[in-house]
Amino acid sequence: MLTELRVRELGVIADVDIVLGPGLTALTGETGAGKTLIVEALELLLGGRADPTLVRSGADEALVEARFLVSGRAGAEDGSGDDDGVGLASDGPDGDPVGTGDRADVEVVLGRAVPRSGRSRAFVGGRMAPLAMLEEAGRDLVDLYGQHAHQSLLRPSTQRAALDRFAGIDLAPVVGMRRRIAELDRRIAELGGDGRARARELDLLRYELAEIEAAGITSPDEDELLAAEEETLANAAALRDAVEVAHARLEGDRASGAIDLVGEAVEALAHHPALSEHEARLRSVAAELNDATTELRLAAERFEEDPERLVAVRERRQLLRGLVRKHGDHLADVLAFATATRARIAELESGDEVRAALEAERAARAAELAAAEEAVGDQRRAAAPALAREVEAHLHELALGAARIEVNLPAAGIADEVELLLGANPGEPALPLAKVASGGELARSMLALRLVLTSAPPTLVFDEVDAGIGGEAALAVGRALAALAEEHQVLVVTHLPQVAALATRQFVVTKREEGGRTIAHVAPVEGEERVAELSRMLGGRRDSEAARRHAAELLEHGAKR
Repeated sequence: MLTELRVRELGVIADVDIVLGPGLTALTGETGAGKTLIVEALELLLGGRADPTLVRSGADEALVEARFLVSGRAGAEDGSGDDDGVGLASDGPDGDPVGTGDRADVEVVLGRAVPRSGRSRAFVGGRMAPLAMLEEAGRDLVDLYGQHAHQSLLRPSTQRAALDRFAGIDLAPVVGMRRRIAELDRRIAELGGDGRARARELDLLRYELAEIEAAGITSPDEDELLAAEEETLANAAALRDAVEVAHARLEGDRASGAIDLVGEAVEALAHHPALSEHEARLRSVAAELNDATTELRLAAERFEEDPERLVAVRERRQLLRGLVRKHGDHLADVLAFATATRARIAELESGDEVRAALEAERAARAAELAAAEEAVGDQRRAAAPALAREVEAHLHELALGAARIEVNLPAAGIADEVELLLGANPGEPALPLAKVASGGELARSMLALRLVLTSAPPTLVFDEVDAGIGGEAALAVGRALAALAEEHQVLVVTHLPQVAALATRQFVVTKREEGGRTIAHVAPVEGEERVAELSRMLGGRRDSEAARRHAAELLEHGAKR
């Protein structure tokens, strides 16, 4: 639900902040007051063209920001995302709006800045984002109906999904079969295109595997162990000299050996109880020195020069490094490659049998898919006339008494190419909804469709829905909008008091001159102020008693609905 809309420096709007609620909201005002700018502001949030001429004179840029409260998932109907080429609603994105969680209520903020020169900037969740991301987020939250391109029901994928939802068609079996066939195609392709190609691949794989097996890698960390051995062998003489020097300094003779000197220190303290603590520490040091001397003697025996072993270690490391360069970053990658290669060789060696089995399964699945697709197409073709009749019935109530709806789809197959057409007047050909010239006719067609197809984005905005009608037709449009508002938040720009009186709340757009500039204001009206606005809309003066009585009567009937 759209909870707040702020518009700055857009046309005659300097700074407008509108706080909205659920139900039906009417936006009214004199012609030219700026109502259309509110709709254009919302269109900018849906990725609409950023026209620099919309920037208010004297300002550097226009800014539109909107705050939405999303309950769990947005209400966009299946298939409202971009057509993925498969033609099934279940195949597309799940439609979650940007920034929402699975179920909890989440606040989503969208924004668009339009500079006087340069490119516009988009914001999602308070952060700069690509325009496509803004458009994707917005289309799950708002639908505009009028002379606007951002209407989900104008997209072929959404029209197809709408027919499927109306008919209760389960597409899961077809989706599952298509995915399985795609997997079979992938596996068949992996087997290789022909016998000679498989033979070439087998030769290469066998050569690479033989090279790895000939190396006889003992463990994934063999290279690290060899590196340590190489370091020891390369520095054997220096290591042995260092050990011998250390050993001599510890053992030495009675005049200089560290062990003897510490022993003499122990003897000097041994007969003095007051120094027993120091004596004990020195005895511990003496024991450690004796242990160290023994270990150094053994170490000296290990550090023997072995030039032949050093050459062998270096050659072994060079061999292992060559394998790592070919197959990964570590010996573990080389071993993993060998395992995968053995499996691939086994697969290729039995390729003919595997290919035959896969191709047989694919043929069976393809036959099942063709039958399932034909069944879906039959369901779609059977449901199309009923959908058209229901939408037509609503159009007749909305002052399009001669309108007819056609649901165009192929006569055979799955019939993915679903297209809704409208013939608004007798003798005129039915045209695709996207090509309907009249904004009012299109908006009422969208309203009629929405009354039949209740699944929609949470917020619906209707502009020009009441163009060219009045009397009972106006009441019918108002009642239809009010009925739709029981399930969605509905915002309608209207000139008809019959429609405005049925709204839960009403905002009035006015223009005033301030400091030599024309500025539009948007304010909610209640009580007597709303009666006065409805009086004006009825064609009378705001202070006309007759008009006020009529306005009060309309409000009373609207409240009782």
